[in-house]
Amino acid sequence: MISGNKGEWSEIYTLLKLLSDGKLTPGDENINKLKGIFYPIVKILRTESNGSFEYSIHDDIVIISSDKEELLRIPMEEFKIRSLYLFEKIKENKQNTFAVPEIESFMSEIKCISLKADSKTKSDIQIVIHDLRTNQQPTLGFSIKSQIGNPSTLLNPGKPTNFIFKVTGLNYTEDIKYINSIFIKKGEKISRDIKGRINEILKRNGKLEFVKIENQIFGNNLALIDSLLPNILSEIVFDFYASKRSKLIELVEHAQENNPLNFDLSNNHKFYSYKIKKLLTDIALGMTPTKVWTGEYHATGGYLIVKNDGEIVCYHIYNKNEFENYLLNTTKLDTASTSRYEFGDLYIEKDTLYFKLNLQIRFIK
Repeated sequence: MISGNKGEWSEIYTLLKLLSDGKLTPGDENINKLKGIFYPIVKILRTESNGSFEYSIHDDIVIISSDKEELLRIPMEEFKIRSLYLFEKIKENKQNTFAVPEIESFMSEIKCISLKADSKTKSDIQIVIHDLRTNQQPTLGFSIKSQIGNPSTLLNPGKPTNFIFKVTGLNYTEDIKYINSIFIKKGEKISRDIKGRINEILKRNGKLEFVKIENQIFGNNLALIDSLLPNILSEIVFDFYASKRSKLIELVEHAQENNPLNFDLSNNHKFYSYKIKKLLTDIALGMTPTKVWTGEYHATGGYLIVKNDGEIVCYHIYNKNEFENYLLNTTKLDTASTSRYEFGDLYIEKDTLYFKLNLQIRFIK
């Protein structure tokens, strides 16, 4: 029996829903469908451990094997019925993982034997569309993000995403011991109080100065996108931990107001939002902290968003402005495990005092 979480079942829902709709609809920056714009779907490509298959859209859904043999035809209406049923099951389920036997039976019938396609690319689904503007039929890869389950991450946390700050102005003995003893309790969980520790550092006339990103590859990836991006991002990360701001758009607007990098804003150039949008787009389309980024986008050309009401909107580099604005408007910074990723403590290294802050970017539900 196949079992998965809401996000994993949302991938199957997306397959069934798109085959029943027969089109992709772009979204605006607020995840609303753009009126009057759509891309007709020619077929959806899926690779399973038992072979590769095409789900071609005609009057029926025609399933074709890798050697171009027609395996079966199923009315589009059947996919609509199954997608609606699966959506309700995903919405109502309270368990971390669950099975949907009725859908599993239908999946087997249409040669879909797993929740995730067996793909070597970063895309969750590959779709051939008919581009009405160019009269071409490109194959587009998408990552699927579901709003039905828990918010997914855009940039996963890890030690490589730690930002290192040099701390000056503190008493090495008394101040360090006291500040490192500041914890916060949330329910049964006790963790480092990062905001409390930063406030205490500043209260004791300490200063934090960004030095570098812990992982050299991640630091260079950011510098490749924009040479000042490590510094800009360090200001935003610090602001997140030191204030009540968490939405990325609010943090970027605050950076624009304060202009910590002293850009020439006399003509109202949006330096901060422009550079952060470039970062978000590159992360969304392939950049990871520990692999050298070349700037080449992989098969994933955008996102499909499964909304809470079951509708699906797409964002693609075809619609660059909408894609960038969507990423900026729907993400926030979040605090990862301080113990697991080893940040939030004052520590001495070669007679210099340091403090690490971690970067995690998550979608807002």
